[in-house]
Amino acid sequence: MLDAHDAVLIRVGSRGSRLALTQAELAAAGLRGDGVEIALVPITTAGDRDRTKPFGEIGGRGVFVKELEEALLDDRIDVAVHSAKDMTSTDTDGLVVGAYLERDDPRDALCGADAIRPEMRVGTASARRRALLLALEPTLSIEPLRGNIDTRLRKRSERGLDALVLAACGLDRLGLSDEIGRRFSPDELLPEAAQGALALQVRAGAEELVAGADDAETRRRVEAERACVAAIGSGCLAPVAAHHDGRTLTALIADEDGAWVQRRSGDDPRALAAELLALVP
Repeated sequence: MLDAHDAVLIRVGSRGSRLALTQAELAAAGLRGDGVEIALVPITTAGDRDRTKPFGEIGGRGVFVKELEEALLDDRIDVAVHSAKDMTSTDTDGLVVGAYLERDDPRDALCGADAIRPEMRVGTASARRRALLLALEPTLSIEPLRGNIDTRLRKRSERGLDALVLAACGLDRLGLSDEIGRRFSPDELLPEAAQGALALQVRAGAEELVAGADDAETRRRVEAERACVAAIGSGCLAPVAAHHDGRTLTALIADEDGAWVQRRSGDDPRALAAELLALVP
């Protein structure tokens, strides 16, 4: 066994929210071992600093990722822990996802109600959720709602919303599963690519640092989802979704108001993307 003087220190970077630090601790647990010490390094991102503007106005997809990636490239941290769904669909130059932890529940969760009903007021900041909710029930009033999970749960009451939609995995990780009235099936709300997965990003060439934490099945599914979204070429605000259930990859493109949804399933992410793009009005 190595003594303290020989221990390897791994600096793990994370956003500073309660959920992000909980997720960083999950990652740290997978990296700890004899001779390995973990230092958690909280980093504030653009998405954390501005909690009012729509994501598109502060940078679109990647608003919770960029500063963590810069810290990696500047050698201020060794591992960045991301909710994989927050990442861009292609890797940043010089960086790679060295590991995906075993995926948690990828579904969307309804909080405050146990079903979608006509004329409900529902809070979400996601263009995908907005489009698919309106496709399910066109009379809904979808209201923008940003902030961390605790803030959004509080705002639901303060603003008198009937319900809000969040990622089930975040609520589960924070011990807030009791807030969930319904977990939507992927047939109802197809999850965002990589939802439910945590990505451990490292500098290219340093994959060995986190390789032991990698879950091969999660990687297989998430990489197919990310490849499909990358081939479609849409950013965070485009109503696009991709989800692999272990057998089949399903993807969709939707009108932002849910007037139409084009959904297809297959095995090849790029062929699926091409098929969907050909169907867009």
